[in-house]
Amino acid sequence: VRSTPFRGGDWGKRFRLDLSFNSIILRMNILRGINILFRYNLLHSRGLSSGVELSNRVAVVLSGCGVYDGSEIHEASACLVHLSRHGAEVSMFAPDKTQYHVINHCTGNPAEGESRNVLVESARIARGNITSLHELKTSSFDAVVFPGGFGAAKNLSSFAIDGDGMTIDKEVERIIREFREANKPMGFCCISPVLAAKVLSDVEVTVGMDTENDERWPYAGTAAAVQSMGAKHFNRDVSEIHVDIVQNVLTTPAYMCNAPIHQIFDGIGNMISTLVNMIQHE
Repeated sequence: VRSTPFRGGDWGKRFRLDLSFNSIILRMNILRGINILFRYNLLHSRGLSSGVELSNRVAVVLSGCGVYDGSEIHEASACLVHLSRHGAEVSMFAPDKTQYHVINHCTGNPAEGESRNVLVESARIARGNITSLHELKTSSFDAVVFPGGFGAAKNLSSFAIDGDGMTIDKEVERIIREFREANKPMGFCCISPVLAAKVLSDVEVTVGMDTENDERWPYAGTAAAVQSMGAKHFNRDVSEIHVDIVQNVLTTPAYMCNAPIHQIFDGIGNMISTLVNMIQHE
């Protein structure tokens, strides 16, 4: 076997060639990395990056804390859980004003001599992270959601007192009109569809069924009231929703029905899922 003599000059040439080749590869990899980074940032800025979705910004409007004089807590929580599950960026709002009255939730009777603030009470649900309703800017959000509870009929409007002759909080009316003009989705649970019925002409909503059906639907008379205000009512079961595709209004009965909490949760989940899908296809 003949050995190949080592030549220092050959080794030097090979080293210089290898070094030059490695430098070219390194530069190509750097350029490739810069190109990938640029494309990622460009796609991400458009919300199109594979596996990376920009958060949908959703405003949730509360009306106090507690079913009889504020937001229905289970409904509000269901809205927040489902929005979180869909990756939405949620901000909560409530009017900074004295609520209509305070109800003792043990007895169902008014608490004489007590007075509470809607914003302060709503902060209990929001864990303190809440803003006055007049600061809600439509341009900053992709959708808005109104949970139910008697607060919607007492603090956001006077429906509980005046029925179809109700008045509505000026900020609530402003927000509904602005979201409609911007063609952005709006979700309403339980009794809160009366707000849409008052503000939007010919809007389609559901508040459940229009007959009591052995007390399963104790607030069935609300269907006639929303129609008196010019809205169109559609009978829907507790787990169902109705979508007005023209005005981008979604409604679900929730606790307008005497139903188990999981059915309330599922109905609100259907509404939120559809709302998020509408945002993504705008």
